[in-house]
Amino acid sequence: MNTNNFTASALICLIAVIFTSSSCKKTMIMIPPDAEKIKKELTLHGETRIDNYYWLNERDNPAVLEYLKKENAYTDYILKDTKELQDKLYNEIIGRIKQTDMSVPYKENGYYYYTRYEEGKEYPVYCRKKENLEAPEEILLNVNDMAKGYDYYHIGGISVSPDNRLLVFSIDTVSRRLYTLRIKNLETGKYLPDEISNTMGTATWAADNKTLFYSLKDVSTLRPCRILRHALGSASEKDVVVYEEKDETFNAYVYKTKSKEFIIIALSSTLSNEYRYLYANDPMGSFLLFHPREHELEYDIDHFEDRFYIRTNLKAKNFRLMETPVSSTSKSSWKEVIPHRDTVLLENFELFRDFMVLDERINGLTRFRVMNMRDKTDYYIDLEEQAYTAWFSANPEFATDLLRFGYSSMTTPNSTYDFNMKTRERFLLKRQEVLGDFNPEDYFAERLFATASDGSTIPLSLVYKKGIKKDSNNPLVLYGYGSYGFTTDPDFSIDRLSLLDRNFIYAIAHVRGEQIMGRSWYDNGKLLKKKNTFTDFIDCAEFLIKENYTSPDKLMAYGASAGGLLIGAVVNMRPDLFKGVIAAVPFVDVITTMLDESIPLTTGEYDEWGNPNDKEYYDYMLSYSPYDNVGKKDYPNMLVTTGLHDSQVQYWEPAKWVAKLRDMKTDDNLLLLYTNMETGHSGASGRFEAYKETAMEYAFLLKLLKIKD
Repeated sequence: MNTNNFTASALICLIAVIFTSSSCKKTMIMIPPDAEKIKKELTLHGETRIDNYYWLNERDNPAVLEYLKKENAYTDYILKDTKELQDKLYNEIIGRIKQTDMSVPYKENGYYYYTRYEEGKEYPVYCRKKENLEAPEEILLNVNDMAKGYDYYHIGGISVSPDNRLLVFSIDTVSRRLYTLRIKNLETGKYLPDEISNTMGTATWAADNKTLFYSLKDVSTLRPCRILRHALGSASEKDVVVYEEKDETFNAYVYKTKSKEFIIIALSSTLSNEYRYLYANDPMGSFLLFHPREHELEYDIDHFEDRFYIRTNLKAKNFRLMETPVSSTSKSSWKEVIPHRDTVLLENFELFRDFMVLDERINGLTRFRVMNMRDKTDYYIDLEEQAYTAWFSANPEFATDLLRFGYSSMTTPNSTYDFNMKTRERFLLKRQEVLGDFNPEDYFAERLFATASDGSTIPLSLVYKKGIKKDSNNPLVLYGYGSYGFTTDPDFSIDRLSLLDRNFIYAIAHVRGEQIMGRSWYDNGKLLKKKNTFTDFIDCAEFLIKENYTSPDKLMAYGASAGGLLIGAVVNMRPDLFKGVIAAVPFVDVITTMLDESIPLTTGEYDEWGNPNDKEYYDYMLSYSPYDNVGKKDYPNMLVTTGLHDSQVQYWEPAKWVAKLRDMKTDDNLLLLYTNMETGHSGASGRFEAYKETAMEYAFLLKLLKIKD
């Protein structure tokens, strides 16, 4: 493909249509006269698809960059009447955040570690104190100083050496998730000359304090595929490859067990795992195979005393817990500790000297089950609200009776607890402080269930300000994700208050493709059942309308990444249901992306979406791919966002989608594309900067409803 003939004058012609449209709403992009030279023919299974907007794939083409900037200018032009509102929303949001703040310290290897923020500054300061919290503070990293001069700056993993003298950390200054490892001497404050580029962002210390293991990425596909060993003081070119993963559907990671006795190489695909282990005090040794990979055998491991514990789906769809001696780790030696249960999904476990805590999902909610390993008694920690999320926090040490966990709900800010597993006492250590007149009692959260078209029951989590009437007049934002088995739990959002205080209802549709109702909920929302994700979302929208929570002229939809795929598919299927939608970094060009093995997240995700080289999957994916199914019809108002350096969903997917929508749609509704030219998939890196985009999104929704304040 040659785009050299796509000149600046042709670009100006393209953009001119946007600004000269009589309504400034209905817009279309004109294909330049030399379109035959810039479109792409894709032939597969005897079919040829013409991609008229393939030229947008050229990230380094000045014409493409100029095009994206012009789209941004158009978005600014359309939203110029919301500029004051955006400023108000931004200041409102950051005004709720306690700027001088500190995380709850946790103890590890004789030090208390914490992160703090300073007023008016964007980035964290990583700190520690020796032995007790009254000791002098040691600053490990002041990211505010380090980030000066960068538009984007992100610290990846950080890890302190076993002797507490050295810190390895990683930096990404582009937002492509290609991290550079650096090492700092914590006694002198000086950096070692060692510098390792293109890593996954984490590194693991051997017990000798001078050997590191890390995962190197393929710079084109961004797949972590090689594990290397680095000796401090040596050039990275001399690092030894201790493992290379050649199967393109697998990723390679490295970490250390909680016991610190073993270094683990983790190899994972969507449906299979494999692990290799090495004694941390023998860094020059060879990694041993834990159990060879098997298709659709998933397992993860941790170590305690003389055995490994294994969470696995071996003959257990919802997973069970097993154990095996360190001396014999193959599957034939695994013995059951916690059996499989049809109604309980085992999601995680935490090991202590006298206790084991299971993270279980029961009827869609997380429950912590505490098991006394001495007398074999067990009980559940009481988590009070009807819709909430809870998670294991930092628990680095075995010899303690305290479990630290996090808790949040749609009305309760993020909270950190210590729970005494012997006395069953719970201690609230910190609750996110919300500045201003916030009172959780002013809001109400509830859990509802919609019925899908096939009879399945879909959970919905809602939050709104008390006093709202169910009279169909409420603006409502319906959020969905529905992929990878990732569950969107009902947690607290400090920026969401700006919608709730303007009488919005916020709802999460827990559609299939998540794992909220167990493994089957995920299995029934992927591959050849992926459309359940989209129809579930539609059924939730119709349920909320039927129950008078909202109406189509007040209903908004929001999704990001794979949730953007959900939004794209839904607006093709039922555009009449929504007043407006926001699709953030949306995965919308499914066929083209899944046929391109040179870009990230393709071969490794065949088990999630299917391999389009197989005609059955090709036909099915083609039937829902948002980009391929854009039609000549009316669409709701749409705001689409992306990042130029996005490593997960390439910017050209949303850009092409918007271009095709402009050409095809038959309505006068808004269609806006905003590209952050400095960031990637996760948006801005600063503590407050990301809220500027949030303010823009909220202003878009308020503009549609003619809410000016």
